[in-house]
Amino acid sequence: MKFICLTLLLVSGITDSRSEQYEVVGPADPVFAVAGEDVILPCSVKPSISVVDMRVEWFRLDLKDSLVHLYDDHEDRNTEQIQYRGRTKLTLQELQTGNASLKLSSVRVSDEGRYKCFIQSMSWYDDVTVDVRVEAVGRPPVITVDGFDRSGGLHLQCESEGWYPEPDLEWLDSEGVSLSSETTETHRNSDRFSLKNTIIVYHSGKIHCRVKLRHHMLETLINTTNNRFISWRTSVILSSVFVVLVVIAGILITVFALKNRAHIQLQDEHRKMQYALDQLQNEKRSIQNEKSRIQHERDQLLQSQKIIITQALPHLRTHTVKVTLDDDSAHPRLFVSHDGNQVRCGNRNTVNEENNRFKYYLGVLGKDGFSSGSFYFEVQVKDQTEWYLGVARESVDRKSWSDLRLDDGYWTVNRRYGDYWALDSAHVSLSLRVEPQRVGVFVDYDQGLVSFYDVESMSHIYSYTGQSFNEKLYPFVCLGYLYNNNSTPLIICD
Repeated sequence: MKFICLTLLLVSGITDSRSEQYEVVGPADPVFAVAGEDVILPCSVKPSISVVDMRVEWFRLDLKDSLVHLYDDHEDRNTEQIQYRGRTKLTLQELQTGNASLKLSSVRVSDEGRYKCFIQSMSWYDDVTVDVRVEAVGRPPVITVDGFDRSGGLHLQCESEGWYPEPDLEWLDSEGVSLSSETTETHRNSDRFSLKNTIIVYHSGKIHCRVKLRHHMLETLINTTNNRFISWRTSVILSSVFVVLVVIAGILITVFALKNRAHIQLQDEHRKMQYALDQLQNEKRSIQNEKSRIQHERDQLLQSQKIIITQALPHLRTHTVKVTLDDDSAHPRLFVSHDGNQVRCGNRNTVNEENNRFKYYLGVLGKDGFSSGSFYFEVQVKDQTEWYLGVARESVDRKSWSDLRLDDGYWTVNRRYGDYWALDSAHVSLSLRVEPQRVGVFVDYDQGLVSFYDVESMSHIYSYTGQSFNEKLYPFVCLGYLYNNNSTPLIICD
């Protein structure tokens, strides 16, 4: 009888797990939005089940500060929003029907990009990508008259600004036939395009200037049969003849007088240019000498730093401790090796959800903590695209969504999107000469020091100094966010 009951419970658990599986779906084609207006980014689950009790996260795939909107534990948690603050909305009534579509208000050109809709339940997750294209409709084109050329052609100029992306500009006659024109001048100011194009027309009638952008078009026309253009052409031609005669006479009178003066001025300008050239050559030599001196000092500094670290690493390694990763603290998507020396991403079939595991980050702690003295360990990060390394307080909240930085009880450095950071009270960008393959972590508990080293290049990465520790510190490694699919393991080195 007990065996039958146990079998029924197992079957029921499997059935519940399968019943919670769903697919996150979105639009197959890009979503077009108009700058200044509102847009809906479609996202829903299939079959249509309520996602009120799930985590719904919208983020950008092409930005560092990627959070667009976060719904978790039955409420919006958007304190980390930057570009999207106050412009996003999820509707509770829609979430109850499985619709997690995001309303984005007052669309900007900078909102164009690839968005990820990520939905996670207790035992399942899925996501979909939404491609958003933004259009900004500019001002109506303005036609101005720039006069006539020598052959009597009328110069017309058309301008329009405030467009995104770059639109097309064309001239049309009264029959709608396209007219050839000069090359269009295009300028980009901030995130908008402005255009300017000139054409010469030799016949009267209506001339249209049209600006087109995908689904939008603005047009302006001018009527060149107007009497004021005809009279202007006549006056321009007569005035041009008079001006030419006056200019020729003036040239003949002044050429002789200017000839001798020009020769003297040319000699004077030559002397000035030679003097300026000599000055530039002297400045160039001074800059090159200064550059060589700075490079020499930099090379000496790097060499001395390498010598110091080369001498220091053997001392640091005398404090090496055996770090064994605690599988009971690992995120459900992580596989910890039997000996506790490696961790990688994967998908477990079963896991004990009641343990105090990390919920949102792919993190794991060491089994043993330290509350005094010094300790050191090394981690191989080769071929892993996203990682966090360091130590964490015993009391860190493994269920919350945080930045894994000092204020949250973590002392770490990380790699994300190809950049390196120290997560101090503020994010500190790290300029490293080479990509670390093996990172050493040294902690002096009593002195309040946590330091990181690139073991292979013998270089210092970053140090947290003057810290005050009042509880146990545990080695901490992490493979980043839930959507990291790199299967390369992080390895605790002997």
